[in-house]
Amino acid sequence: MFEDIPLIYMNVKILKFWSFLYEKNWRRYVCLPATTFLVFTQFMYMFKTKEGIDSIIRNSYMLVLWFNTILRAYIMIYDNQKYQQVIHDLVELFYNLKKSNDSYVKDLLLEVNRKGILMARGNLFLGLLTIIGFGVYPLLAVDRVLPFGSIIPGIDEYSSPFYEFWYIYQMCLTPIGCCMYIPYTSLIVSFILFGVVMSKTLQHRLHSLKRIANKSKLIHDEIVSCIKYQNRIIDFIEAVNGLCTIIFMLEFLAFGTLLCALLFLLIIVDSSGQAIIVCAYIVMILAQILAIYWYANELRQEVKLISVYCAYLRYSKPELLFRIYL
Repeated sequence: MFEDIPLIYMNVKILKFWSFLYEKNWRRYVCLPATTFLVFTQFMYMFKTKEGIDSIIRNSYMLVLWFNTILRAYIMIYDNQKYQQVIHDLVELFYNLKKSNDSYVKDLLLEVNRKGILMARGNLFLGLLTIIGFGVYPLLAVDRVLPFGSIIPGIDEYSSPFYEFWYIYQMCLTPIGCCMYIPYTSLIVSFILFGVVMSKTLQHRLHSLKRIANKSKLIHDEIVSCIKYQNRIIDFIEAVNGLCTIIFMLEFLAFGTLLCALLFLLIIVDSSGQAIIVCAYIVMILAQILAIYWYANELRQEVKLISVYCAYLRYSKPELLFRIYL
């Protein structure tokens, strides 16, 4: 199972622990209502606040981040079987590649596992920095503020002891939100990385056809196998696209807008401490966007290279063309 695949192990383990994948336990029913209520109070804040533009921009970032977090959680629960199926397909394809005696394929698997571990740990570290930023920002602010702007109708959130209680409530939920948000991104990127490995493997197989060009039976069987493998690649990538395309499109639009707003906020903050925290928010957005779209672009390029290798076979070995079409 996935426990033996470092590429996805950490991310799936965290999502499984919080009962978003595979399991259905009490943790889901504790964290989801609590975080959903927090998002509700954030929406109330955005509609009713009379604070300055700097607070509105900062809390807009928090609202988008939290809303995306619970949206991912609910979608993952709703499409649980689809996510499990993609993980199952990845595990099956991974072990099929692992059986290969080709040193090139083995090196690809070692490299993608290394990237997966580095990415998962790096994203969690960035999440930890952001959590610290959420907690420290109110301590550095000139006026009394909460980590996340929120309004509960009928209650003054800035009066004691409610302020202290609500501060602790928000900070207790923040690590949970981090575990809901970041492993999801890392898991999708892991799917993309594995798509890159599959594409490179197919390129390698196509390039190796020239070694058996004079063996009709072998080359026919290998070409048929390559076509079937390409269909597996297409099915896998389409399944991943079906899970996350809309979510990441909405997130890209929201974070692109907020990135501009945070850059403006960087100009008007009151202290160097606040500026550092705003910079941490900006780095977090850029890291999330880069992690997804960098590797998505790499997958796109590797898929294009498959057609390049087919063209190479067509023009360097014309006698293979007839066999390919067969």
